[in-house]
Amino acid sequence: MRYIPQNNGAKVGATAIIWSLATGIMAICIPLVKISESGVILPLAVIIGLSISTVAIWLSGNQKIIESANKFQDIEKRIKELESKEYS
Repeated sequence: MRYIPQNNGAKVGATAIIWSLATGIMAICIPLVKISESGVILPLAVIIGLSISTVAIWLSGNQKIIESANKFQDIEKRIKELESKEYS
């Protein structure tokens, strides 16, 4: 089986940020649960939100973004060509 490298730098970075923020929120959340006696509602909400956002990041497609960028560059190139024909 061959390893095929993929460009997942943005996904890894976004996931790392989300997980680090969620860890901080959990650290704040644990004493709040003890004080407010709200049970596991707050930590559970953090875990569910963390899970959903992580799945959303990894399932989002980069191909559409790349295609859109390529189309935009093609349009820019066409506009420059038209402007150069117009002025010459």
